[in-house]
Amino acid sequence: MHRLSRRSVSAILRNGGVHYRNAAASLSCSSPYTDLVGENNSNARWYSKLTIGRLNTIKSSTHANLKSTLFLGHRYDSTAAASDSSDTLPAEKYEYQAEVSRLMDLIVNSLYSNKEVFLRELISNASDALDKLRFLSVTEPELLKDAFELDIRIQTDKDNGIVTITDTGIGMTRQELVDCLGTIAQSGTAKFLKALKDSKDAGGDNNLIGQFGVGFYSAFLVSDQVVVSTKSPKSDKQYVWEGEANASSYTIREETDPEKLIPRGTCLTLYLKRDDKGFAHPERIQKLVKNYSQFVSFPIYTWQEKGYTKEVEVEEDPAEAKQEEQDEKTEKKKKTKTVVEKYWDWELTNETQPIWLRNPKDVTKEDYNEFYKNTFNEYLDPLASSHFTTEGEVEFRSILYVPAIAPSGREDMINLKTKNIRLYVKRVFISDDFDWRTGTKGFWFSLNLLVQTYPTCINYSIYFLEQFPRYLSFVKGVVDSNDLPLNVSREILQESRIVRIMRKRLVRKAFDMILGISMSENREDYEKFWENFGKHLKLGCIEDRENHKRIAPLLRFFSSQSEEEMIGLDEYVENMKPDQKDIYFIAADSVTSARNTPFLERLLQKDLEVLYLVDPIDEVAVQNLKSYKEKNFVDISKEDLDLGDKNEEKEKEMKQEFGQTCDWIKKHLGDKVANVQISNRLSSSPCVLVSGKFGWSANMERLMKAQTVGDTSSLEFMRSRRVFEINPDHPIIQNLNVACRSNPNDDDALRAIDLLYDAALVSSGFTPENPAQLGGKIYDMMGMALAGKWLQPDQFQNPGAQHTAAQSSNPETIEAEVVEPAEAGGQK
Repeated sequence: MHRLSRRSVSAILRNGGVHYRNAAASLSCSSPYTDLVGENNSNARWYSKLTIGRLNTIKSSTHANLKSTLFLGHRYDSTAAASDSSDTLPAEKYEYQAEVSRLMDLIVNSLYSNKEVFLRELISNASDALDKLRFLSVTEPELLKDAFELDIRIQTDKDNGIVTITDTGIGMTRQELVDCLGTIAQSGTAKFLKALKDSKDAGGDNNLIGQFGVGFYSAFLVSDQVVVSTKSPKSDKQYVWEGEANASSYTIREETDPEKLIPRGTCLTLYLKRDDKGFAHPERIQKLVKNYSQFVSFPIYTWQEKGYTKEVEVEEDPAEAKQEEQDEKTEKKKKTKTVVEKYWDWELTNETQPIWLRNPKDVTKEDYNEFYKNTFNEYLDPLASSHFTTEGEVEFRSILYVPAIAPSGREDMINLKTKNIRLYVKRVFISDDFDWRTGTKGFWFSLNLLVQTYPTCINYSIYFLEQFPRYLSFVKGVVDSNDLPLNVSREILQESRIVRIMRKRLVRKAFDMILGISMSENREDYEKFWENFGKHLKLGCIEDRENHKRIAPLLRFFSSQSEEEMIGLDEYVENMKPDQKDIYFIAADSVTSARNTPFLERLLQKDLEVLYLVDPIDEVAVQNLKSYKEKNFVDISKEDLDLGDKNEEKEKEMKQEFGQTCDWIKKHLGDKVANVQISNRLSSSPCVLVSGKFGWSANMERLMKAQTVGDTSSLEFMRSRRVFEINPDHPIIQNLNVACRSNPNDDDALRAIDLLYDAALVSSGFTPENPAQLGGKIYDMMGMALAGKWLQPDQFQNPGAQHTAAQSSNPETIEAEVVEPAEAGGQK
């Protein structure tokens, strides 16, 4: 029994694996071929080329029966189902290596998350086979003695559920079939690369050869039976490998049927499972090729139904014909109609060349925009693009875009699962679905089982690459690298230094692109960007400490001196006063609220600019930045505000004058406040309630209470200590100071303190714990203040006189009715 290495599985597919692919070169030992167009063509192809004039709609028997097929002088029926001829040599039966059966079960049930990737794997293997042939032909020109084009052809039979993949690559010998398609870890590709590495003549093209593991076995994701017919230019014989999904053995035989011989390459025929026969539709195959293998460096042709219009004569009605004969003067004309003739022919499916492989100097802005719209199904041109190549220890090519508008609902900001970055390896699409949560329990269980079975076959450290951090998830683009370490399913990237370096460079380029928008002469471009993606960058302040210096210059805020247009931190710093040490900000729910807050009074008097943080995420973002250009961010709603104008002598006098009043107010308010102080931030308001230095601000406390989920009681320790600051220059405070000294127990004075506290609570942005009680206090004070305000002095003394006065003012005279008293016990 021959043992097969897991890599060989893949290698066979690709280089060695190539072998397998090449097998694809023979159209399932039977693929639809027809006469070549132009028999005098010196570069006659061995594949079928249908001529419009001769072909009618193909009828599928076991596969499409195409007559007049020319293949190097041999005629072929395009019957996808391969059948052994009577003179075929007996097939030799081989048992799979024990691990192969288990591996195939893992592939079908766990390793690949999406069945449609089977086509990507098989096309990639075919491409590697062609790459290997082209590489070897440099030193062995005789390998290309047959002037066949290097291409890949895919044919389907939707009625019978058959898919045939053919390439004209290197092909495989009998021994290579045994080594590559029945054993794990005997990768022909890996051996080929090792030989190149050991050879001084390896050159720089060895990166063309893939090293993917077991791509060939992905065919069993959708197939019950797989037939590989392959012919190596190094051998005079053609061999056929046949295997079934649930079998423990496979067979290899020599192909002796002259009508099924191919000159070179591999033909892979898949007999699809009942539930997967949808993959045999030509339109679906074409769609999958365009999605996964659009940029493979070799042409890929798919077998498609086409049509052309022509005019045909219409038989005349006998009665009408007789009538026309009677009318000799009428000119007789033949009646025709337009019909569509159907035929089948090869259609080039990957005609688009990768734009990222071209020199940026040769690509126009229109080219970039068109590629962006076609790739990501967008209808607006992007705001910016960046096309770059990274060389050195890590080599990859990329094109990044900043969209013109955010997706509806802006789901990508909170959704870790995005499809904005398309990852290619050697121009083969790998994935656009990066989500660390995708790894399921079943997958990891199967992966561990595979590792225990064959410890050398896979790396333990596997995870899904998040190409960009979440806050840059709006950036779209493609990344193509030859260096990425993939696991056996090609869908998972192994953790490595290469991945980390790639991520850093992509993030850096994304920031350079956004910075370019911000520095554009057209200010509207960045305003549009900020409107759509500003919240993402603020999220970056929270999540990505390493890139704070790149994020901070891109932030925009309203300010006390710019309420209509947002400004950046650079502009704020330029406008700072010479003696200003800090960047001041206030968090509120709107610009109007921020403008009217009492915290601003002294700063506006001193002409100090204050940033308005009106977005819920702003305050947290700025707190995470901490500083910008050595200027600390200072919340003016918190205690210990330093405006740089301290006068120690004046402060000492104020403390002596109002110290007793502060203690009196603190004693009355009790635990409602942590302290009562003389304020240096007020000019017109009597008092304000400021937050503790390390706790929540009033705005943050409001936001946390508004959360629809979560228990905020567990975060009570974050509720800041509140400090009651009074303005000694305000008449109310001066009156209370007198009351404190003359009659500290006066009920009106104590009620005034309570009302001051509640008013400060509201004006400072806090929420009263008992709004109804606050309303009652206001009504009482209003009643006291308005009592008799609009009454005359005599009315104020006797409120009941108001009614009498109203009566006397009536000019109409009312006569009184005189009633005589009646005597007791008698009559009137």
